[in-house]
Amino acid sequence: MDDKKEVKVDSVSISDTNTDDTETQQNSTDKINTDTDEQIEKLTAQVSELTDKYLRTAAELENTRRRAALDIESAARNRAISITKKFLPVMDAIESAKKHNPDDAGIKSMALAMESAFAQIGITKIESIGQPLNPMFHNAVQVVPIPADANPKPEPNTIATEMQTGYMFGDTVLRTAMVSVYK
Repeated sequence: MDDKKEVKVDSVSISDTNTDDTETQQNSTDKINTDTDEQIEKLTAQVSELTDKYLRTAAELENTRRRAALDIESAARNRAISITKKFLPVMDAIESAKKHNPDDAGIKSMALAMESAFAQIGITKIESIGQPLNPMFHNAVQVVPIPADANPKPEPNTIATEMQTGYMFGDTVLRTAMVSVYK
């Protein structure tokens, strides 16, 4: 048993022994790259989804703010119109008193004060006499014949007299004018 056998090796190459290791490393690197690419795609999709949610939420918040501002403005306008309508009978009484006693300084003063207050809040009278009848602004309650001596003769449906003044608040009619029109 003492026989010693010798094995002769011509050459040993590193590439021969490392080929399997290199392939394993390459496969491992490919797998890591594939996993990384998948993770990047998932994260990109997630970022895109969160960005979309953020933008939608921001838009919804802005819309809510706008609606709230419009609601507040509308409520204030409605409140002003409601209060203003309560002052119209007072103005009617002042105008009636002015017709009965046109020289009274107190009545003139009250009329000027009310007209000034109305103008400051944006309330204007609806012009009626001599205008064509417009159902949006006028309520015809009487039809009168055209006077024979009228020169020039007014057109039919032209307002002859105003029995009650109409008022507007901006572009909203508070009360139509009560008028009589020519036949």
